[in-house]
Amino acid sequence: MFTDIRSKRVIFLAHCILNQNAISDGTAGYPAAHADVVRAILDAQVGIVQMPCPELCCLGLDRGDPQGADRPVVVENTRIRGALDRPDAREQLDRLVDHVMLQIREYLRHGFQIAGIVGVNRSPSCGADTTSDHDREVAGQGVFLAKLQAALAADGISLPVIGIKCTPEALDAVRALLRA
Repeated sequence: MFTDIRSKRVIFLAHCILNQNAISDGTAGYPAAHADVVRAILDAQVGIVQMPCPELCCLGLDRGDPQGADRPVVVENTRIRGALDRPDAREQLDRLVDHVMLQIREYLRHGFQIAGIVGVNRSPSCGADTTSDHDREVAGQGVFLAKLQAALAADGISLPVIGIKCTPEALDAVRALLRA
């Protein structure tokens, strides 16, 4: 099975790396996507799996407050983090994690290599190394990525997880992950 030319290598990316239009108002670093990161992944012959945007799926495009961009980023991100803790949002987050886990399990079951998971630091949902809480950027994970890593651990799956910001420096971090 799968004896065609596919690389059988994939990487899971936070939604906004591929679609800056989904990011919270006032925080986009690119008009559409982080093209250099995407190009590096494709040049490495690695398929891209775009994870769902937890904030968009749980709170909407305006994250429940059309005035969100009027506040400092970490203050708005802290508000978003709190909104993701509502019971309806937590249930939706669980469904999103289940959806990503289904894909991860399926790729692994068929012998694919998963290069890793790339989150976006400072994000209240997809931060890997840092997140926003208490109106500042703090060490820790966003709520979605924390739930995803707990699900991976429960299944005994270990994958590299890195966090980037949508800046030019992100390219080096992704390239290092692809070489590992």
